[in-house]
Amino acid sequence: MKKFKAVAVGGTFDEFHRGHRALLLKSFEIGDRVLIGLSTDELVQRLGKPHEISTYDFRLEELKGFLRGEGLLERAEIMPLHDAYGITLSKGCVDALVVSRETEKTAKEINKKREAKGLEPLNIVVIDMVPAYNKKPISTTRIRRGEIDKEGQMLTR
Repeated sequence: MKKFKAVAVGGTFDEFHRGHRALLLKSFEIGDRVLIGLSTDELVQRLGKPHEISTYDFRLEELKGFLRGEGLLERAEIMPLHDAYGITLSKGCVDALVVSRETEKTAKEINKKREAKGLEPLNIVVIDMVPAYNKKPISTTRIRRGEIDKEGQMLTR
């Protein structure tokens, strides 16, 4: 049984990998509807990632392809994410946030900002980072560096 009517999750979802899949599947496991904030190209630039990032349109198609393949696209609402907060600072938008250990800090910031606006805090569901085969977290940065593949397998150089 689902715990929440609507949950929000956000990210850049570049080099769509096993960690992204775990985060999204957890979101659909606990939410009837899932609002997915996908970082815009402008936001990605402001974040100053240490590597190239695929375009918004490319990442959107990859994300939709995954959701379609899992039969979850009808329960998802994908929206452009222009900042770290998206729609989470508005009343009645969602019941919970699903974040990775890495982005838990942002979820707590969101609740502080909500409190300052007189809004109820959102439930925060944290999932652990998915480890690669060497026990370090799978990340787009590691994939882009050629250390691991999207499943967390070590790549020989």
